Amino acid sequence: MAIISKKKIPFRINGHLREYLEQYNREVALPIQYASLLRFDNAIPLYDKKGSDTFWETVFYSQADIEEVYLALKLIYADLKADGDMSVMKHLYVDRVDLCSYGNSKPFRVRIVNKVNDNFDYFYLKNADASRIYGLELEHILSPNRISYLTSGDTLVEEHIAGVPGDMFMKSYLQDPNLNAIRLCKEFVKFNERCFVRLLGDMHSSNFVVDITPDFEEVYYRIRSIDFDQQSYEGKKVVYMPQYFKQNNALIDLGFKYLTTESVLQYQKEERSLIAGRLRVEGGRIKDLMNVMIKDRISLPQHTEQLKQELAKHYRNSSFLNCVSMGDIVQKSLDLVTIH
Repeated sequence: MAIISKKKIPFRINGHLREYLEQYNREVALPIQYASLLRFDNAIPLYDKKGSDTFWETVFYSQADIEEVYLALKLIYADLKADGDMSVMKHLYVDRVDLCSYGNSKPFRVRIVNKVNDNFDYFYLKNADASRIYGLELEHILSPNRISYLTSGDTLVEEHIAGVPGDMFMKSYLQDPNLNAIRLCKEFVKFNERCFVRLLGDMHSSNFVVDITPDFEEVYYRIRSIDFDQQSYEGKKVVYMPQYFKQNNALIDLGFKYLTTESVLQYQKEERSLIAGRLRVEGGRIKDLMNVMIKDRISLPQHTEQLKQELAKHYRNSSFLNCVSMGDIVQKSLDLVTIH
């Protein structure tokens, strides 16, 4: 069973990582920083449609600040979605700003609404953490998903990743008569493999969403990470394998029912082959990222030592024992994908 007992330590973005972000157009000059959003006057609890507490608070700004803050947030949304083109923003307005005070990054969530048709979208402002940046970049490069995010000093801006939260999906969708259980189980195996290869931890049901796509005959699923704080930080191998989190047991049980050992191995090999293909396509970018990550400090020495020992045993590969940083371990794990 995977258990994370202590809160993760945040790590600042160093100069080399900042240069990487500038090179790949992630670093921009934003009109407002995360710290400025903390100057709200009041806050009230936010409840969902059923009246349950969401553990978010809606915050309110003074009349003197609100116009400036909301304009800045619209400009950030334009940077995130339209490369700064404000002409596409004229029908949009900021409807609400929420704060989640219990999360590691204490994110602000901004709700943007189109006043023409009431369609809405969200984006997030957070305290920038180097671990999360590496997690976002590895997701962008190695997964089938593309991630839109920006950094500016100590501020991180992220797009909203749409989907049904994993815990809600397991509670409400697993009994659906139209559930395609085999496709869902296959996707969970592939998701588990992606997380393990790139060492993204803490993927229990509250930290991923299920994207459901109806086709003309079947329903397709994609499981997407929404929390990247635990990118190669913990020392326990099982933390990087979603299959070991008890919160995911409903999906695990479904897999035992519908998948054979042979099919699981096949799906794992398929995913590793896809990751290898993405590594070849993005060879220059992943090399630049890993050159920075290998030299960065994004974990504790005892975690690095434990993880390299456990992976050396798991893969029966003593070369992991030569790793001196978490970046080294991630690089070795990716090397194994390309070798095989």
